[in-house]
Amino acid sequence: MNITGILIGAAAFLCIGVFHPIVIKAEYYWGVRCWWLFLLFGIGCVVASLFAGGVVLAALLGVAGFSSLWSIIELFKQRKRVEKGWFPRNPKRND
Repeated sequence: MNITGILIGAAAFLCIGVFHPIVIKAEYYWGVRCWWLFLLFGIGCVVASLFAGGVVLAALLGVAGFSSLWSIIELFKQRKRVEKGWFPRNPKRND
């Protein structure tokens, strides 16, 4: 029996679940100015996945990298959600 697919699927699910609150907190504290951190982390993970020794590690790094890159889009969408009043605005941040 091969559980590699299940492990990768579960890790992808968890990775997406972890990035969701990170995007919300990042927008709350720093706004969209931190998009480049997601970019650097995403590129780093994708490049690392190219050189990873095993298939599972390469897949996990790829999932983390592309989740981080997708988070850039979600960060800008989160700003619009805040403007609509769906999420709280940080009163201490002026931007």
